[in-house]
Amino acid sequence: MTTVLLIIHLMIAAGLVAVVLLQRSEGGALGIGGGGGGGFLTGRGTANFLTRVTAGLAAAFFVTSIALTLLANHTDKPRSIFDAPVQKGVPAAPKTDTPTEGALPKLNPIDQTPKAPKSQ
Repeated sequence: MTTVLLIIHLMIAAGLVAVVLLQRSEGGALGIGGGGGGGFLTGRGTANFLTRVTAGLAAAFFVTSIALTLLANHTDKPRSIFDAPVQKGVPAAPKTDTPTEGALPKLNPIDQTPKAPKSQ
């Protein structure tokens, strides 16, 4: 679900960038359309259309952003061992030097004192 919503969010963002760049510049030098006359998508009707498309894409961008935030914060399982909830009232397991079942036995360290060879 999150992946699908993220892909939709990225497509909306790319569309929003494209629509904003298609709009006619109002005297600034940042728009692709420049300020020149004649060309692709000119006139009052297309300006209203692009304004409405921009507003719709911006609203969709905000909605998907909020939805992604809510999905990221609402998880049923912990993501890590460290994020696991602590159970109150349950005593911790006592630490012992004896190995538990399934664990490797504790090996004794090698005695470092030199020993005299046995005579025969």
